[in-house]
Amino acid sequence: MRIDRRTMLAGAAALGGATAAAAAARARDTDWSAVAEDVKAQMAWAWDLYRQHAWGKDEIKPVSGTFSSFPLKTRHLGLSLIEALDTLWVMGLDSRFAAGVGWVKQHFDADVDGEVSVFETSIRLLGGLLSAHHACGDPVLLAKARDLADRLLPAFATPTGMPYRFVNLKTGAVREPVTSPADIATYLPEWGMLSRLTGDPRYATVARKALVAVFARRSKIDLVATKIDVLTGEWRDRRATVGSYCDSFFEYLWDSWQLFGDAECKRMYEVCTAAILEHQQVWKDGSLWFADVDFETGAVVATEQDELASFYGGLLGQGGAMKQGAAYTESWAKVQARFGVLPEGYDYATAMPTQRTNALRPELADAAFTLWLIDRDPRWRRIGLAHFDAMKRWNKARYGYTDLADVTATPKRQADHCPGYWWSEQMKYYYLLFADTPRFDYRRNYLSTEGNVLLGFRQPAEEGRTRKSEGRE
Repeated sequence: MRIDRRTMLAGAAALGGATAAAAAARARDTDWSAVAEDVKAQMAWAWDLYRQHAWGKDEIKPVSGTFSSFPLKTRHLGLSLIEALDTLWVMGLDSRFAAGVGWVKQHFDADVDGEVSVFETSIRLLGGLLSAHHACGDPVLLAKARDLADRLLPAFATPTGMPYRFVNLKTGAVREPVTSPADIATYLPEWGMLSRLTGDPRYATVARKALVAVFARRSKIDLVATKIDVLTGEWRDRRATVGSYCDSFFEYLWDSWQLFGDAECKRMYEVCTAAILEHQQVWKDGSLWFADVDFETGAVVATEQDELASFYGGLLGQGGAMKQGAAYTESWAKVQARFGVLPEGYDYATAMPTQRTNALRPELADAAFTLWLIDRDPRWRRIGLAHFDAMKRWNKARYGYTDLADVTATPKRQADHCPGYWWSEQMKYYYLLFADTPRFDYRRNYLSTEGNVLLGFRQPAEEGRTRKSEGRE
């Protein structure tokens, strides 16, 4: 019998609903500490396989057991290893953390004649080194972070203060002046912390200047577009979005207030958010979405949603728009319930995926954790649990966790790649969401866009004092 497309989708929706109902039932009776131990066990299992098959390499390929390089094309910098460090530490996987730190101290060297993305290298490698230093205080990690930042600094030498997209780590040669708000302005938390730790103000100064430069060029209706020329300051695109190319610009406006108390950054965040809520907010069938619009007129230009934007509900909640933040996160949770794993692209107008892949993304888990920190509503834990359960069911391969080539296939079709952010982001979000660990300050903390903890770790001596003061000993 030939099954038509409509029947197939109806069946998939019914299956998704049944799966969602089963997950909700499980969540109601969940032993959250047991789930946290499962997360920890999955992390240890994947780390041990990485150590056996790709130690010191950038990213493991979990299906084949081989590896790939990133952000350099032909050299490895230990990306996944560095991204994993503070996750290992907060989970109490101390011997594994120590082995990773040992590798970094002996082998990590940024003096490489190769071109990297300034943005990716900063949030992943620089952020990873700083968060590992926050965990253990080793001065070698800080020194390596500073050396790496020094090698990225030439990218900021532009007439506008907005950095080029690429820089050579050895020569300082730069390339690609047409770039995005996210590439330009996702630096101040890491670079500001580096300035605080080293006493050198240069890092915070250039990062903040770049952030302000994007905001200063917003349109008359307070929106920014996806592409701008850092040499002239002229916009090269008209599309405003809360997804990729702009997402972490908004995030780091708020974060710079949260981490450093920068009131001007808070004001800039509020201006941008008010414009987004006014011009991009769309309600359809009881779900909240954010349309892509013309940044000067507010006219809708696209209804496709980027999975990367699913983090945005958490940011809205942090900034005080809890109603919209919760609604947007619930919108994405419905899509997760339907497909099991979020597709990379989804069109809210047609209720269909526009990209069927999933790059082992953490953004919905990020939003759930962020909202849970605000109100401790158990629904955010349930969304996080569904995300974790789906990952274990569909993404687990022989040598670790892999991304997916098609989330709509039955069974879902795996690709062969574990991105470095997997180690830093969702595994940490899951654990912190479920564990109530004394190694983390749940009231005063900061996690970067890459999930790196730059504020909030408690040392083992503090753990004991905290448990005693709370009557746990």
